[in-house]
Amino acid sequence: MNDLDQLVDAARADFDAAETPAELENAKARFLGKSGRVTELLKGLAALSADDKKTRGAEINQTKQRIEAALTARRQSLADAELQAQLKAEALDVTLPGRQRGSGGLHPVSRTIERIEGIFGSMGFDVADGPEIETDWMSFTALNNPENHPARSMQDTFYVDMKDDEGRWLNLRPHTSPMQVRYARAHAARHAEALARGEAIPEIRVIAPGRTYRVDSDATHSPMFHQCEGLWIGENVSFKDLKAVFADFFRHFFETDDLTIRFRPSFFPFTEPSAEVDIAFAHGPLKGRWLEVAGSGQVHPNVVRNFGLDPERYIGFAFGMGPDRLTMLRYGVNDLRLFFDGDLRFLSQFQ
Repeated sequence: MNDLDQLVDAARADFDAAETPAELENAKARFLGKSGRVTELLKGLAALSADDKKTRGAEINQTKQRIEAALTARRQSLADAELQAQLKAEALDVTLPGRQRGSGGLHPVSRTIERIEGIFGSMGFDVADGPEIETDWMSFTALNNPENHPARSMQDTFYVDMKDDEGRWLNLRPHTSPMQVRYARAHAARHAEALARGEAIPEIRVIAPGRTYRVDSDATHSPMFHQCEGLWIGENVSFKDLKAVFADFFRHFFETDDLTIRFRPSFFPFTEPSAEVDIAFAHGPLKGRWLEVAGSGQVHPNVVRNFGLDPERYIGFAFGMGPDRLTMLRYGVNDLRLFFDGDLRFLSQFQ
């Protein structure tokens, strides 16, 4: 093996030892660069005779071509290795299931509110909506609950540091009853017009679902919760109608006739007489237990007067229930806070 063959072998060895393109370029410079070994051989031709220069020059050029071929082969090898590594890193496992965009759905409490609206809508009730920041008068005074009344102690808890145009303090509504007042006052003019024309008086029949706020937090209470108030006012609306409405509602809501409804005497400033509404299931895990689900009563004359109506002519009932509580009973949830934690593992069960 002559010196040129050894040079080719040395070049191949250096090229094969290069692990990166940068290392390969450094190896190239040692053989083919301006000061490389092949270049030095070409410079040495000047000292040879014409015949020897021709023969030796041809041998050196052939050696250079062999080294360049080895360089090109190593470059291609490194490029192929880099491509394989990239393909491996970006490989798709075709045996895995496809990635699909998750679909959303209604919150369980929203489902309950829609269900409540649908059932009461079938009984002729309108659905009212209104502001969550209310005046003190709308939240309490109009509902026969004046300042310093002891019944306000658990409700007048969140206030806004401002007043309305009439100088009344604003608060986060503790119930949706203000919407009953707003709705009734808006319809009082229609009643007066119908009365002046000698026509039949249109009844006020409305529910007001929405968010409410009180300082309260445990497994069955939340500072922000939902409530649905209802109102039915007319010239001949009795407690009997109240019982019939509740009986029809709860049997449709829970999709069973095997439940008992109980009206238990209670106190609310805005109704007189007043009653808590309890239910008991005949079957299931809650069998035999009385469960409080609503408050109700005949609308107090003072409240009817604040509606803009004559309490000597108009009578009716009001009620309030918690959609959060009804959702817990319908789906068997034992902690109210789960509805508001935002845990998709819990919420996805209802989709």
